[in-house]
Amino acid sequence: MFGGLTGFTESKGTDWGEKMLNTVASQTIRHLFSQSESVDVSVRCYPSSKLLQGSIDSFKMNGRGLVIRREFAVEEMSFETDAVAIDFGSVMSGKLSLKQPTQAIAQVVLSEVGINNSFQAELVKKRLINLNLPSLNELSDGKPVSFTEVKVQLLPENRLQILAQANLGNGELVPLNMTVSVAIEKRRRVSFQNPEINLDSVPEAQRERSQTLSTALVEILDNMVDLDRFDLDGVKMRLNRLETQGKQLVFSGYAEIERIPRTG
Repeated sequence: MFGGLTGFTESKGTDWGEKMLNTVASQTIRHLFSQSESVDVSVRCYPSSKLLQGSIDSFKMNGRGLVIRREFAVEEMSFETDAVAIDFGSVMSGKLSLKQPTQAIAQVVLSEVGINNSFQAELVKKRLINLNLPSLNELSDGKPVSFTEVKVQLLPENRLQILAQANLGNGELVPLNMTVSVAIEKRRRVSFQNPEINLDSVPEAQRERSQTLSTALVEILDNMVDLDRFDLDGVKMRLNRLETQGKQLVFSGYAEIERIPRTG
């Protein structure tokens, strides 16, 4: 259930068109998310007569404490469009439908805590558990290998420290410790690059295996974070840049909105 849903404060001069649009948009946009602390929606349409032709001036959404697909936490998300063509009939029936696709400037903020919690999501765990890869099976006598207890710490200059354990399936646990840089590729994929593997805290007898397993984990992560797997219904995110800011990872780019989603 939503923790709250509020609209931006409207001035006394706001006419019926904007008021109706804000109400309908607020009711519609909440279905983007499985959960939310707050979602603020503001639709501008002045004068109201423009609404009859299905034209609005702008659409803004700001959300905090969001959950996508019931498992992925987003600290903040915002997007803003310019003029948008909508179906006036849908507004009168209490819905918001686009006449044609549109783009919006977008920003997404993930917290370090949220990133670490995402490693417990089934969509992520299934790509880290019981892996049968030739390069890994050589270390585990043919048994499936699992990467567990993955913990990420955000560092300055778009770097991450990654700690984990590799379970070789034969009772041996190998500690992993590395730092990597993160970058955007093809506007939709988060790439893990330039790994620096730290073996100082690894027992000497396990260092060679830790090196190999760390490299394998980076390759797995590098192929995992593709935004197309996490798209909201009818909305595709495209990223231009990312930046680590303290305990937050900030993405900026744009959203391709094909239709207003109906489910979260």
